[in-house]
Amino acid sequence: MTDLAREIWQTLGHNKLRTALTGVAVTWGIFMLIVLLSMARGVTNAFDYNMLSRNTAMIRVWGGKTSIPYHGNREGRYIEFDESDHKIVVEENSGYVEGISSSISGGGKLSTPKGEVSQNYKGVYPSDFTPSRHGDIKEGRFINDRDMKTKSKVIVIPQYYAKQLFPPEGEGALGGRIDCNGLSFKVVGVYESQWNREAYIPFTTARMLSSNQNKFGNLSVELKNVSTEADGSDAESGIRKTLAAFHNFDPEDENAVYISNDFNNALTGKMAMGILDTCVWVLGILTLLTGIVGISNIMFVTVKERTHEIGIRRAIGAKPHKILTQVIAESVAITVLFGYIGIVLGTAVTQLLSSVIGNADMLRNPTVSLSIAFEVTLVLIVAGALAGLFPALKALKVKPVEALRDE
Repeated sequence: MTDLAREIWQTLGHNKLRTALTGVAVTWGIFMLIVLLSMARGVTNAFDYNMLSRNTAMIRVWGGKTSIPYHGNREGRYIEFDESDHKIVVEENSGYVEGISSSISGGGKLSTPKGEVSQNYKGVYPSDFTPSRHGDIKEGRFINDRDMKTKSKVIVIPQYYAKQLFPPEGEGALGGRIDCNGLSFKVVGVYESQWNREAYIPFTTARMLSSNQNKFGNLSVELKNVSTEADGSDAESGIRKTLAAFHNFDPEDENAVYISNDFNNALTGKMAMGILDTCVWVLGILTLLTGIVGISNIMFVTVKERTHEIGIRRAIGAKPHKILTQVIAESVAITVLFGYIGIVLGTAVTQLLSSVIGNADMLRNPTVSLSIAFEVTLVLIVAGALAGLFPALKALKVKPVEALRDE
């Protein structure tokens, strides 16, 4: 093993410039592979955080306006929901529907003696809050079941508005009082989000404040017993047919109600992430292929230059597998050496990008994991072996007598 390592080192040092130029192609290929894989990982992490970290077994329905006459009703009717929709959807689709909720939005100003903002409030159920959709609770809590039962005048606000209503930095916001439409609400929670600016109150409280307390703008249907896209489509079709029969509109009228199938969207997105990973690997390996071809060429040249040496070794009894092992080992050594330079550079760039970008909505933690590093290392070893295989097979075809005559 020591002799083999010494011979490999001597070979690398014999033509330093040629080896370095060939290795640059390998370094570049691995560098691009690492960067592409880390970017794809960042996109996948963002997708997992935004979609899979919350309950995606949901179908959301919004009332619309009919566009097709149906059973004596003209087009142009507005479809609105109420509590009877909750009951009928659950009863008619018990095989797929676990539960159902709604939300109510209202306008107004939020004010304190120290500040004022113009912001709508949104009445929600406790189960509606998820960090990926709303933000992270910084202080206090979110709406709970007791708030719902007692129709409490409590509110959860973003840190952005806490700083304006309780200047200078939102100190004292938790437990403070905010006036909303002439009513005093107690702040029970402050959340932090880069984009969300909603103020949340209990659904029952919002319903009490609504001018039309019996009508809801949307339905959030929680699903059960769904595992495939077909299950999600069946659940969506069942909900649409139930609402069509109950509100007397054509089931084929897509404008009557608007449906967002979060479950099927999540499955489609997950499949897209898998395709993205595959495409990145293909592009990265094609980029790496240019370097591998260069290594293979340099090994062919090396075999040609060492024909005389190979002939002597064969003449004094060197086994064919010894020649094969040496040529392949040299190829793997060049590939791995310059490949690891590419890994180090690629990892450094992705760490820099991660520190600059942070956890953005579309790119989250774009860094290289141990599994990716292991996979790339395996690719290096296999690529190096393949690059040296054909030159090694050529070396085995060298006949000792002819090699000794070679000058």
